[in-house]
Amino acid sequence: MDQQKSLNILFSAGESSGDQHAANMFLELKKQHSAIKGIGMGGLKMAQAGIDIRYDSANIAVIGVVEVIRHYGEIRRALKLMQHIVAAERPDLLVCVDYKEFNFKLARFAKQQGIKVLFYVSPQVWAWRAGRVKAYGKAIDMMAVIFPFETAYYDAENVPVRYVGHPSVDKVHPQHGKAEDFASFGLDGHKPVVGLLPGSRANEIKRLLPVMLKAAEQLQVDLPDIQFILPQADSIADDLLADFLQQSPVKVTVIKNQPYDVIQCCNVVMTSSGTATLETALLTIPMVIVYKLAPVTYWLGRLLVKMPYIGLPNIVAGKKIVNEFIQHEATAENLAKEVSRILTDKGYVEAMRENLGQVKGELGQGGGSKNMADLALEMLS
Repeated sequence: MDQQKSLNILFSAGESSGDQHAANMFLELKKQHSAIKGIGMGGLKMAQAGIDIRYDSANIAVIGVVEVIRHYGEIRRALKLMQHIVAAERPDLLVCVDYKEFNFKLARFAKQQGIKVLFYVSPQVWAWRAGRVKAYGKAIDMMAVIFPFETAYYDAENVPVRYVGHPSVDKVHPQHGKAEDFASFGLDGHKPVVGLLPGSRANEIKRLLPVMLKAAEQLQVDLPDIQFILPQADSIADDLLADFLQQSPVKVTVIKNQPYDVIQCCNVVMTSSGTATLETALLTIPMVIVYKLAPVTYWLGRLLVKMPYIGLPNIVAGKKIVNEFIQHEATAENLAKEVSRILTDKGYVEAMRENLGQVKGELGQGGGSKNMADLALEMLS
């Protein structure tokens, strides 16, 4: 490829994790091809990487049927804007990062306009609606998957697919040593530390943080020395967290921009389902997974989803290695009991750490962002 040729890539990321993946990919692209320009929909990380943000995805980072309906007007406005950019600016490549339903519509539109489409992070076809593979095959030029077992689903339908590695493998590295973190976070190294990871979306915070704080209250009664810490996601406003934390009698240390340093200091974390569970597994920190959805979304999921687990460590392991408390089971009592067991049952926690180590091994050596950059340049050559 002519290294001087100017290239314009349109990125579409709708959530915090996608924002990070797109940013990392763009930084790798810039290393290999200096004349590349990035534009699109995303957040702070993409902007910091040098991508020209045309729409701030924080406005539409929602999950669940009810939430999507509530934000439908704004989501539709974002889609119209992105479709307009595709048609008017005709980028050399559209990179859709996760945010499945939105990006599927955008990909289909771009393909009709003759724009090449690279889709990064497959919909969970292994969990439900495997028939989507064919539909995606018509809307994209290449599917980049992040779990090795996903390629088989696309190969079976002759849809171009590449396993690029899980992006978390590269980025889950604490910036400092554990002792340094304990000192800077004001933690006592001789007392147990419990992490609260209530998610990166506002509606997750509203549903999960109150339950976690109630569990923390119960734990504090039995273990007065216990310490609580919360890594604040970029996408979460200070005042949203403050609303809940000020009402709780539990002291929670809130740390910004250092999620992996926070997690490595924990003896156990209570975490929402999602990428955070995999990141915690990569650090081999014991956890309990908790999740709540709007009732309609939950029951629809029950009808449609074939997987026995929701947590990624359990899905990758192919068995339950950490406990999951979903919907009506997501109670303060259940969480407190499980956290207490992890803190006190040595055999239980050693087996969990060993299983988490195997999950880490399954995910391989990383290089996902560079692999994505290589794939994009290959498609543009």
